[in-house]
Amino acid sequence: MDTTTTLIDNGILKQHLIDPEICIRCNTCEATCPVGAITHDDNNYVVRADVCNGCMACISPCPTGSIDNWRTLPVARAYSVEEQLGWEALPAEIPPEQWGADGSAPGNTSTTIPAAPAPVAAEPGTQPFRSAQYGATVPPWSAAHPYTNLFAPARPTTATVVGNFNCTEAGFDSETHHVVLDFGSMPFPVLEGQSIGIVPPGTDALGKAHHARQYSVASPRNGERPGYNNLALTVKRVTQDYDGHPVRGIASNYVCDLKVGDTVQVIGPFGSSFLMPNHPRSHIVMICTGTGSAPMRAMTEWRRRLRSSGKFEGGKLMLFFGARTQQELPYFGPLQSLPKDFIDINLAFSRTPGQPKRYVQDLMRERAADLLALLRDGSSHFYVCGLKGMEEGVVMALRDIAQDAGLNWDTLGATLKREGRLHLETY
Repeated sequence: MDTTTTLIDNGILKQHLIDPEICIRCNTCEATCPVGAITHDDNNYVVRADVCNGCMACISPCPTGSIDNWRTLPVARAYSVEEQLGWEALPAEIPPEQWGADGSAPGNTSTTIPAAPAPVAAEPGTQPFRSAQYGATVPPWSAAHPYTNLFAPARPTTATVVGNFNCTEAGFDSETHHVVLDFGSMPFPVLEGQSIGIVPPGTDALGKAHHARQYSVASPRNGERPGYNNLALTVKRVTQDYDGHPVRGIASNYVCDLKVGDTVQVIGPFGSSFLMPNHPRSHIVMICTGTGSAPMRAMTEWRRRLRSSGKFEGGKLMLFFGARTQQELPYFGPLQSLPKDFIDINLAFSRTPGQPKRYVQDLMRERAADLLALLRDGSSHFYVCGLKGMEEGVVMALRDIAQDAGLNWDTLGATLKREGRLHLETY
């Protein structure tokens, strides 16, 4: 089959589509797609029929299942990107008797949708490095069983705010809040590494209800307060875009401004692979920036509670945590109180006045000997969470550490992916 087609035979297309009613706009599919077939605007994420090759790489990572939708129809009637961007719901399947005269192409064994422009070729003898290909889509073998999609966008549940405080140094616009939600008697089980969706109230400029915003859970499986049906989130107040222009994030400001006693609409939980291992001797390397610290806090706190019970002899915990400044790093104070023999903490600050810029991958290279020992150990698990821009540098640092020691990264990277031991969750 031609790789520029989406399951086409005799003029018939099995078109890959994304359900806009279920999609939470988390960008996982676009970041995962190896051929660049997925794009988006402010309304929808969509699949380009002229690029998608039906490789299915995006199916497993999708937290909601919205990506796993298909429509069989004639090539001539394929849904365009423009049509898909305007959808509020998926169209119904068109029965063959309504296809009309253009429903097939007699005599043709395959028909090709006009292909997208070919990507720019890499330098001769080289292949572009694509970090996303090494991200696991299966959980560690010893991970607990996750519950997912208990509450859909059309049927959210209600949680009550029982805590909200700034977990960065006060006085900075880029403050980050630690928000605790209680679900009362409504079952809402979550594991470390999972996420939920918060639905902001009101409508956008076009009168449409706001889409849910995804947030990683920052508390362990038995709750922010042990034994209670609650969980915590780490939410940064968005006051500017990536280019530094003033902007007010709808969902982030809504969540950061919540008061104790307020109620919120919640969907999820999401995520079935970015989960921590449960076997006692497993080692966990956590690499994060900003609010990407949320799942790392959850994993660390669960290990800390197990250790304090005296019933758990855990493997190593190693944290590489980056922020612009110390003042903007969430949970800086609590991190300092964790025992040194419990967790190995490495902090990188990229905007400290009078100091050179340091990023998490710089610290990783400085700790190459320790990371190499963990890369050689089959009980080691690596988790990366934060802004998309960090992902390539982090995976390249792991690659270089391995290759400098004579290890074959292609083999090692494939093993880490296959065994669910290298997880990438960037946005």
